[in-house]
Amino acid sequence: MENKVKARVMDNGKIRRTLIRIATEIAERNRDLQNLVIIGIRTRGIYLGRRIAEILKQNEGVNIPLGTLDITPYRDDLTEAEKKQMAEKTEINFKLDGKDVLLIDDVLFTGRTIRAAMEAIFDLGRPRTIQLAVLIDRGHRELPIRPDYIGRLLPTSKRERVEVHLKEIDGVDEVLITEPKLGLNSNELK
Repeated sequence: MENKVKARVMDNGKIRRTLIRIATEIAERNRDLQNLVIIGIRTRGIYLGRRIAEILKQNEGVNIPLGTLDITPYRDDLTEAEKKQMAEKTEINFKLDGKDVLLIDDVLFTGRTIRAAMEAIFDLGRPRTIQLAVLIDRGHRELPIRPDYIGRLLPTSKRERVEVHLKEIDGVDEVLITEPKLGLNSNELK
């Protein structure tokens, strides 16, 4: 069943401006950008991370190492068989020891994805700091996790979904609030 779109809360322009603001905040907070590495959480965090790294390169003249993290093996809601079947690939071709790691994700909800990401990072090294940037913080935290950089705080009900679409994957940049459709449609009656 498809979800019903309730609101389009961000378009291409708003996402672009938001990422520029986040990159500016990152540069202000991290005076030693040479020590910063960016790790995008699969899937959309990868593309947001690439965009932020490109903005920092243009604005600050620094090439920041960029990696991707697959948190599947660290999820607490899957069986071992499901984890093996779903696991993609982590690609981090640099050392994390002593680095300032910037995790990037599209939506922060319960905090469980970020917990899994931190566990994965500590299996790969011991960073000096771990910071978190998210495009959308929708609330409903189950763990004491708080982002350092927030694109937009978007209070939602638990029934609602936040869908981030990025042109690299979906062909369009937008953020939607959706919810499951109620009732039967004419095709379900047949």
